[in-house]
Amino acid sequence: MPGIGVLNEKPLHASLKDWYSQPGDQIEVPVEGFVVDIVRDDQLLEIQTANFAAMKSKLRALLPEHKLRIIYPIATEKWIVKSPRKKSERVSRRKSPKKGQLADVFSELVSIPQHLSHENFSLDVLLIREEEQRRHQRNRSWRRRGWVVEERRLVEVVERVSFDALSDWCRFIPAEFESFTARELSDTTGISLMLAQRLVYCLKKSGVLTHIGKRGRAYLYQMASDHNPSSSKRAPVARAG
Repeated sequence: MPGIGVLNEKPLHASLKDWYSQPGDQIEVPVEGFVVDIVRDDQLLEIQTANFAAMKSKLRALLPEHKLRIIYPIATEKWIVKSPRKKSERVSRRKSPKKGQLADVFSELVSIPQHLSHENFSLDVLLIREEEQRRHQRNRSWRRRGWVVEERRLVEVVERVSFDALSDWCRFIPAEFESFTARELSDTTGISLMLAQRLVYCLKKSGVLTHIGKRGRAYLYQMASDHNPSSSKRAPVARAG
């Protein structure tokens, strides 16, 4: 039966499930051939720490008849903890210079953009502090010189950002934009061009954005009239720090 299962559960996933659970919740429940992390009344809650592409079949099967909320963590602060390679060495712990941001969710949503507009789909992004446990393994992960990620551990949940309606996704588009290209979105918000392209792709697929032509060689977009809230809802939270 598909599902993460408690026997193979990673520490970050388990901690987030504990953090999210409320009295009366049902945990690890079989639903239509899949295992769902949390069932709360008429809503299914699914914690996904990575790889939204792996959820495609589950979403296709469950969304038509069930309200389903994905919970996805993004580490705005990460501490890297390395196990000693020798008995004479100590555990090392250092702060990673990389800081996640809310817009990073589109690196995962690019796998399932068609579901953002489904009436039963919603998503919570948890901005967290975490520890990344690494151990050295010879001839592995040449980019990290043999250090491989063993597990991720939750330190603290800093903030929860919910997306319950299509208009909630408008927060990623600066209020001053009437029309824009992905490059202009990148330059204004400070996110990478690749991430801006993924963001635009997802919001176009979901109907939040409309393609209206070109500016030079770049595709030009604007907010769809049905999802163009007041500027007060288009908060600057998406801007990179």
